[in-house]
Amino acid sequence: MANVFFTSDHHFGHKLIIDFESRPFIDVGQMNEAMIESWNSVVNPDDKVFHLGDFSFLNKEATHAIVERLHGYKILILGNHDRGRGRDWWLEAGFDEVSEYPLIYKDFFFLSHEPMYMNKHIPYVNVHGHIHGQKYEGKNYFNICVEHWNYKPLTFEQIRDSVIVSEEG
Repeated sequence: MANVFFTSDHHFGHKLIIDFESRPFIDVGQMNEAMIESWNSVVNPDDKVFHLGDFSFLNKEATHAIVERLHGYKILILGNHDRGRGRDWWLEAGFDEVSEYPLIYKDFFFLSHEPMYMNKHIPYVNVHGHIHGQKYEGKNYFNICVEHWNYKPLTFEQIRDSVIVSEEG
């Protein structure tokens, strides 16, 4: 049975992100390869991956070369660094689906690039990226940025189990 994964903010090809976010890589080439390896270590070819934005700073050809190496059916929700290229650019770069807007998954997860305003009356958990190493407090937010998860996508179940309060005593 296929799994569903979530991840964000790889910033493939973005040299400065290594220093900005204290990523443990010597250079962009090492970062890109390590992130591809981390992705493929958990995602199988028949799995589905929601990427919540800021995927690549590379040109279309180089981006496509990375996308085709990554396992899974890949859905991109455009991030602030992706939006300038447009939906068609990302489809041509190899994504299976591209959304310019947030999505609701399983009537419970609100998937967006930037964290969205959530209060206790909103019945969703906002799975988001954008803020990298920072973290919002509260059970209504789940930061899926690669810096928090050893550069690996997380499964739906991993996220669900960390945000749903157990009713067992």
